[in-house]
Amino acid sequence: MYRFLDIFLFTFHAALVVFNLFGWLPKRTRRAHLYTILLTLASWSFLGLFCGFGYCPLTDWHWDVKRQLGETYLPTSCIEYYLDRLTPFDWDASVVDPLVLTLTLTALTGSLILNWRDWKRRREQHSTSSSKGGDSSQTTQS
Repeated sequence: MYRFLDIFLFTFHAALVVFNLFGWLPKRTRRAHLYTILLTLASWSFLGLFCGFGYCPLTDWHWDVKRQLGETYLPTSCIEYYLDRLTPFDWDASVVDPLVLTLTLTALTGSLILNWRDWKRRREQHSTSSSKGGDSSQTTQS
């Protein structure tokens, strides 16, 4: 059971990380991306007040599973763990953590800008379609 949980948490967490980095690019996922990245940052900061800045419950649960499987010396960052396993380098948290924060804030900025632009366009289209509807009814009455 722990092996299944290990694979599931790795897959789900990795997918969430990729979505947090790139989910703001396709128009159809922008709103969902904004929610997930804000939730991620809330976890890092607000839960971080109690558990340490950058706290992620998914990492915490995954590390519990890994400990049950006998793994030790787990880093605080799952990204560092993944990078250590997937590349030939031994990554340092002092490099990984600022990089992760920078990429996350960049994705948040892109998401905020594009979501705001999309919202503004929807509002303008709604306003334009409402005024066109009013014009056509006046034309038919003449």
